[in-house]
Amino acid sequence: MADGCKHISEINVNIAPNTPEGCEECLKMGDRWVHLRLCLTCGHVGCCDNSKNKHATKHFHKTSHPVVRSFEPGENWMWCYTDEVFWE
Repeated sequence: MADGCKHISEINVNIAPNTPEGCEECLKMGDRWVHLRLCLTCGHVGCCDNSKNKHATKHFHKTSHPVVRSFEPGENWMWCYTDEVFWE
């Protein structure tokens, strides 16, 4: 569970992705990504920090939306940027 995360009550685990086909910004730029993260506040889909553009983290810095989950098939984990807490 998310011990140490103060933001778990703010998440929407059933949120619909804005761009289910991939990273919102990379799609606009015509660029590639490695893995995807879904913002559990607004549905933004961004690329991970292993991707060159790191749009998921940039989205957090721009919006302060704290929690993302993996948007990769078969993965069911979440990360809180603010509290630096990982849970499955």
